[in-house]
Amino acid sequence: MAERSFAKEVQQLRIGEGEEFRGEGILAVTKALLECGVGYVGGYQGAPISHLMDVLSDAEEILEELGVHFEQSGSEAVAGATLAASVHYPIRGAVTFKSPVGTNVASDALANLSSGGVTGGALIIIGEDYGEGASIMQERTHAFAMKSQLWLLDPRPNLESIVKSVRDGFELSEASNTPVMLEMRIRACHVHGRFIAKDNVRPTMSLADALENPKRDLNRIVLPPASFLHEKEKVESRWPNAVNFIKERGLNEFFGGDGKIGIVLQGGMYNGVIRALQRLGLADIRGNTEVPLYVLNVTYPLIDDEFLDFARDKDAVLVVEEGQPNHIEQAFGAMLHKAGVDTKLFGKDPFPIAGEYTGTVMLDSIRGFLLENAPGLLTAADRAPNRPQTELPDLSKTVPPRPPGFCVGCPERPIFAGMKLVQEELGEHHVAADIGCHLFSIMPPFNIGGSTMGYGLGPASASAFNVKAKKRPISVMGDGGFWHNGLSTGVTNAVFNKHDGVILIVDNYYSAATGGQDIPSSRADNKSRSTAHPITEAVKGVGAKWVRQIDRTYDVTKVRDTFREALTTDEKGPKIIVASSECMLNRQRREKPQLAKAISGGERVVKPKFGVDEDVCTGDHACMRLSGCPSLSVKELDDPLRDDPVASIDQNCVGCGNCGEVADAAVLCPSFYRADVVHNPTAWDKRMAGIRRRVSSWLQKRRDSRRLVFAAEGA
Repeated sequence: MAERSFAKEVQQLRIGEGEEFRGEGILAVTKALLECGVGYVGGYQGAPISHLMDVLSDAEEILEELGVHFEQSGSEAVAGATLAASVHYPIRGAVTFKSPVGTNVASDALANLSSGGVTGGALIIIGEDYGEGASIMQERTHAFAMKSQLWLLDPRPNLESIVKSVRDGFELSEASNTPVMLEMRIRACHVHGRFIAKDNVRPTMSLADALENPKRDLNRIVLPPASFLHEKEKVESRWPNAVNFIKERGLNEFFGGDGKIGIVLQGGMYNGVIRALQRLGLADIRGNTEVPLYVLNVTYPLIDDEFLDFARDKDAVLVVEEGQPNHIEQAFGAMLHKAGVDTKLFGKDPFPIAGEYTGTVMLDSIRGFLLENAPGLLTAADRAPNRPQTELPDLSKTVPPRPPGFCVGCPERPIFAGMKLVQEELGEHHVAADIGCHLFSIMPPFNIGGSTMGYGLGPASASAFNVKAKKRPISVMGDGGFWHNGLSTGVTNAVFNKHDGVILIVDNYYSAATGGQDIPSSRADNKSRSTAHPITEAVKGVGAKWVRQIDRTYDVTKVRDTFREALTTDEKGPKIIVASSECMLNRQRREKPQLAKAISGGERVVKPKFGVDEDVCTGDHACMRLSGCPSLSVKELDDPLRDDPVASIDQNCVGCGNCGEVADAAVLCPSFYRADVVHNPTAWDKRMAGIRRRVSSWLQKRRDSRRLVFAAEGA
């Protein structure tokens, strides 16, 4: 169950010539693919491009009507290899995944694809996960595009430019027989806007046609001597054809007037540059400016003639290139040197070497460039500010730090509570973590996990510790990572090499961290995918012997005992624990509307509610140190004899019961209680509630009658 449904929005994909499309960037990309006659699409979910996969999935009926095949790929490597359908056949294909991590996974397939070349247009739509909103290491895809000679498009972040780049990308790919990458930055994926649509187009050749009329060209297979031919084709044919196409079609854009300074920028930086120029009084609200701009909607290959013509009559040029290394700036510097042009080149001097170019960074850096090279363009206040710079307050002193953590009710929290309990008993162990929601275990209150080597590579990253020692290594991976590559790189490798460590596989029924998409072990009934394949059966299929299934992770006692058994058993070989409970976010998305509908319809609904007995709670907060649930807070008491605040459960509680389970497993105070709230109670419910009230009242009166009352108290 994906975190967001686009079932309503995808109906816009049916609009035709001349109609106005309004919507989000990823939806516009899908519409552009259909207008371009794409024959097949595939990909792997991952922020910031996950929703594109959700759109394609929700639009599957529309795709089928047009004869477009959609594949939810098992990994980015699978997605990249899917483009092999465009090697021999004039079929346009597109795949999508996040980058650079997804590109790393797909690198072998993409390198081979680029070497042999393509006949049909091949488009790789990458979600460039760089900057303050990123979830991965800070790298750029640009280096990979250069390494394997894949053309890289970086359109201005508006729907018209993005849609045009999809069309240009397919045509550029076909004109140069080279795969093309279309870079969608984090904000571009979700930018809203409009454009005038065209009719959807059926592919000129279907995949069925290709199967019934197979083609084969030995020169397209990447093996010597053909691979040597491929390299010559790249430099003697494909590159020149790409350069000519980019120049003739005007894929890069020029804005502004004439001047002695100019700015060269990646297309994705356009909005930020224009906003900075607006604040400096050098652009109007519509983005019109007299400052010469050279916008690189194609950041690889760079066009020597275009840049030199732009730079030759200028005193200084600023290159706006987010991220490092500064590939574009270095290339332009080499062009100027070879051409004997003495224009000064600036880039990573006014701009910081690394990091996202936020609005403040963009403004300060462009102002610095203009102060040095064209101060006359700036206002007097910008040239010589006489006001002290406003200092931003230190929010760390007023806003308490809140490290990221598991969601309220997350079924992964009790797993690490159990692991923490067993480590308190057996001592600290080396724990290799993995990419996914479970990586929040590295944060307080668990502080479990010391490394991440890539999605699904948790067990593989513990491989070196397969040695005799008093303690066994523990490794973690999620169900998404397991099916992505962990079955082979982790479990199969551990079985083959007779690893003696413990492998925890967190099974929350979905690829939860990327938006709740179905995977092979999902319990959902998916009409277009094969699901309900147990992870335990898969690991046993590759030879694992010691396998334990935990069907309810909230049973902290069972989790703790299973870990203890795995860490102390005399049995050799990998010890595999599959801990399964449904992702609470997905569960709440599904159940809340159902419960609300049932309650409004007058049906009897019972909802659990947990609380803390203030009279019993001792205020030592051990429950929080072992749970860390965001709904667990503290509450000050009015009792002057009690200094410590007690635990308290706020209204965010979803009734998972983890707090009580942790308290029970750790033998903490019995202060947690559960109350069942009955909506639309029946006559029997009301009668039983009355009986309970009368019994409770009688017990309270009997207790009061037996209290020892001192004379002073009764006076």
